[in-house]
Amino acid sequence: MTYSQPETNAATVARDPEAIIIAKGVHKRYDNDFHVLKGISLTVNKGEVVVLMGPSGSGKSTLIRTFNGLEPYQEGKIEIDGTEISHNQKGIELIRREVGMVFQQFNLFPHLTILKNVTLGPIHLKGLSQDDAEAQAMELLERVGIAPQANKYPGQLSGGQQQRVAIARALAMEPKVMLFDEPTSALDPEMVREVLDVMRKLAQSGMTMVCVTHEVGFAREVADRIIFLAEGELVTDTTPDKFFNNPEEERIKQFLSQILH
Repeated sequence: MTYSQPETNAATVARDPEAIIIAKGVHKRYDNDFHVLKGISLTVNKGEVVVLMGPSGSGKSTLIRTFNGLEPYQEGKIEIDGTEISHNQKGIELIRREVGMVFQQFNLFPHLTILKNVTLGPIHLKGLSQDDAEAQAMELLERVGIAPQANKYPGQLSGGQQQRVAIARALAMEPKVMLFDEPTSALDPEMVREVLDVMRKLAQSGMTMVCVTHEVGFAREVADRIIFLAEGELVTDTTPDKFFNNPEEERIKQFLSQILH
């Protein structure tokens, strides 16, 4: 099926220096059957922390993965800091240098030390010398509280520690945006807090962040905006206070009744 492109106002985009993520009319289908994203439009400004919430299957993870080219979309437009995400592999690689991603699973290389996991990208993709990459890596590992573990292997670390390494690895590429796809969902409860603490500090530093999470305390405290998705549609884009304390949509009330105890 062929989709028509929605109208976009390039002049408006160019005049907004604060916008770093712009999505307009984004549609995503799997096998031309399952319509997972239905015309999503949103803007994220520099330095904002935006939390995506919604029931399972609402399209949250798919949407966040379109922001770095991991998921292609069939209709609409996505720009990251003025560069449009296209199906061109070279363009996608450029975008991924600007956008860091932290997944549910840590995806660390088990045969490499923590230090080498963090230096791999800067050396091979950014051309840093080994000395410079290692100095940067140690600073980042210190920042996430893992510096003493630099010479260990991922299997020797707890899940929370491994996820903090994954955050350091993403930061090593000096991204303009950090994406988090349910970064605490695979962790034991006692390890969740240490990862959220790192994310809080990252938000306080001014990093632009888009997070898929059901961690209510984090969302209340850190998010500038809550975007709620349901059945592939953007239901609301509002403040944490209004979302949690005065929701208007019945779908949101039902969702909150399930996650708030």
